[in-house]
Parts: sequence; C-alpha cells; structure tokens
Amino acid sequence: MEPNYLESVKKEFTKYKSLAEKAMTQVDDDKLFWQYNPESNSIAIIVNHLWGNMLSRWTNFLVEDGEKAWRKRDEEFESVIKTKEELLSKWNAGWNCLFTALDSLTVDDLSIKIFIREEPLTVLDAINRQLTHYSSHVGQIIFLAKMIVGDSWESLSIPKKKSS
Repeated sequence: MEPNYLESVKKEFTKYKSLAEKAMTQVDDDKLFWQYNPESNSIAIIVNHLWGNMLSRWTNFLVEDGEKAWRKRDEEFESVIKTKEELLSKWNAGWNCLFTALDSLTVDDLSIKIFIREEPLTVLDAINRQLTHYSSHVGQIIFLAKMIVGDSWESLSIPKKKSS
C-alpha cells in the first residue's frame, strides 16, 4: 500500500464533509429539521446518525469493536437535535473523532484486523466501508438541501448549462 493512502483517504473524507457543509449553509436554519414525511430523515437526523456512527466507529478504533455498547443507534434517527448550534456541535465532534483516529494510523496499520459488529475487517476495509457509508449520507444531505432550497440552489460542482 502506498504511504500516501492515508493522506488520500483523509482528503476524500474532508471533501465529503465540505460538500455537506456547503449544502447545509444554503438551507435556512429552521429547514435543517424539515422531514418530507414522518418516516423520512431531516438533515438534522442524518447529522445525528453520522455523529453517533462516527463516535462509535472511530473511538478506540484499533482496540475495540466499532459498534460500541454505549451507542443507541435507533435514537440517532429521532428528532433530538433542536438547534443549528447543536447540529454543528455534533457534526464537528463526529468528524473530529474520525480525523483524530485517522491521524493516529500508519500505513502498517492498514492490514491490522479490527471488528465492526463482531465482523472482522482489515483497517483498510473498515476505512473504505465508512467512506462509502458517509458519502451516501452526504448525498442525502445534498439532495434534501437542494429540494428545500429550490430555485435558489447554488451548485456544488459544475452547474447545469442554462439555455439562452
């Protein structure tokens, strides 16, 4: 494995974090809690789930199962975040936990076996699993933000060409 894999993967995580933040900044504060229906997730609920997942997966990453006994996963999908400040606090706490764990790794750690829900994975596989998981939720945040903002949405990448 190339020594720069860890830098590369941190760059990818940072990119997805930034994309979600750019989407969320376009949404009025009260709309961060909007749900299409009672069974769907708001942006705040997705943030709460990511926070819980990140703390569970990345705390004591190399030495404990990634599914911690203290995690209350079902509660992550309830409307418990009430303010934008709380949302941002949890958002940053989750990402800080992830980046702290990644910063502690070396390329030699990538082949170590760890466990998530008692499933053995290499560190490399666990990192890739989480990158995929988080990118899917970032996509949901972007989709919700785009729906909420409507015509005033500012593209996060290359905007569609406008007909003249």
